[in-house]
Amino acid sequence: MRPAGSFPPIIMISILFGHSMNYHVFPVSRKHEEWLNTNDKEEAIIRGRANTGQVMTAAALVMICVFISFFVGGQRVIAEFGIGLGGAMPIDAFVIRTVPVPSLMHFIPRAHWWMLN
Repeated sequence: MRPAGSFPPIIMISILFGHSMNYHVFPVSRKHEEWLNTNDKEEAIIRGRANTGQVMTAAALVMICVFISFFVGGQRVIAEFGIGLGGAMPIDAFVIRTVPVPSLMHFIPRAHWWMLN
């Protein structure tokens, strides 16, 4: 058995950064749209999360299935990507984007919404 290469973690981090930005920009922009309509940050966060939750869940599940399918390809480096990305996507999409991000948006002042303008 050969050890893992040094470049897959670097590539995985860059791929995960791109996906995490996608899973961050989409719901935050929806929450910002709701904030512009209601001017109430609590309501904007609740409505924005409710409107984007199903789309984010479906997209994350598709990407998890795609990344896990890399594991069955038979090539070691591709399998490493599949395991790493397939394991990191649920943490990013379901844990980080559903708990801390909306929670922080509730507790930070209006300056956050001003920065989004």
